[in-house]
Parts: sequence; structure tokens; C-alpha cells
Amino acid sequence: MEPILEPALETRPEQPYVSIAIEAPLSEWGKVNALVPEVFDWLARRGVPPVGALFYRYHSVADDVLSVEVGVPVATPQEGDGRVRAGSKPAGTYAVLVHEGHPDRIRDTFAKLDDWAHREGVEWDLVDGVWAGRFESYLTDPAEEPDLGKWRTEVAYRVVG
Repeated sequence: MEPILEPALETRPEQPYVSIAIEAPLSEWGKVNALVPEVFDWLARRGVPPVGALFYRYHSVADDVLSVEVGVPVATPQEGDGRVRAGSKPAGTYAVLVHEGHPDRIRDTFAKLDDWAHREGVEWDLVDGVWAGRFESYLTDPAEEPDLGKWRTEVAYRVVG
């Protein structure tokens, strides 16, 4: 897949996933990252293969605390167990941009996407301050590329319309 160096609109179907939700400030982001192996272990114990990249789904930010899910796409809807829950990426049109480089610099990509949306008159799908679909998908497998500076991360925001 070629990187998307400029924002683009894409229509996407609904995609089931499993995830663990958490609220954390950026200063405690290690707690969010620590959920990654737990989600993959949950899938492995059930024999459910991932069908896409690990992602973070952002719901809202209040007082510097982010409400986020750490998730993995699956082929068919699953039953959650309380801690791990079933969900789905909603169908719709998304503004998409691929970030190349260290994840700590992803805010530059967020800003580029926000600036583009403002120029193009594109509105994010928000209801009462909660994003209907704001995803950060990690396209690079850390086992294959340990250099964070070479990672690729897709940013996709669902738009109104």
C-alpha cells in the first residue's frame, strides 16, 4: 500500500473488532499501550485471527484525559467478556492520512488533517463532544520494523455526510 501523503476521503464498510476501553491522560499513556498484548492474547486464546492493524479508537478528550479503546479488527462479530468488548468501526466516509515516522510525532499529522478539513469545509462526525469514528491504526509490525522512526500509522476520522 502506498502512503497517503495528502488527506483523502474514503468510503468504508462497517468493520467488527474487539477492544479494551480506558481513560488516561497523555502523561500515563503507558497504561494504554500496555493493553495491546492483552487484546492479542484474548484473541489467541479464542483462536480468532486479527484481520487488520491494531488501532486506537478515540472517543473524547476532557481535562486532558482521553477516552480511548485499544482494538483489533476481526472477520466476524465476537462476544465480549466484560473487560474485552465487541464493537465495530462504523461505516461511512472517512478523511484518511498516513503518518510516517515516530508515533510521538503523530500530532503533526492530526494538525495536517485538521487544517485540510478546515480548508475543504469537511466536518468531523461528533455528537456531544464524542467522535463517531476517530481511529489511529498501526500499519507497521514492530516485530518486522523495530525502528519507530520508520513506522507508518493511518489516521482516519469519520466525516459528516
